[in-house]
Amino acid sequence: MHKLVLVLWPSFVTAGMATIVFFTLFDPLELVNDWGGRPAGDTRLQAYSIGFFLFWLLTALSCLLTCYFQKPPSR
Repeated sequence: MHKLVLVLWPSFVTAGMATIVFFTLFDPLELVNDWGGRPAGDTRLQAYSIGFFLFWLLTALSCLLTCYFQKPPSR
């Protein structure tokens, strides 16, 4: 449980900051889905939510890899 908190909490904070910076620079309704030519979300709130969870997934993966490679190699 401790390691899970060590991974999810920093990634949550980092995803929040990344979401703020990204959506300060880009309007979510102007982002277009490449497959259908539609906006990335129906509302701004939906686009913010999708963006946040994608940033959280990316940063959680980064934290998990850091924890994994921190272990010393077995002999």
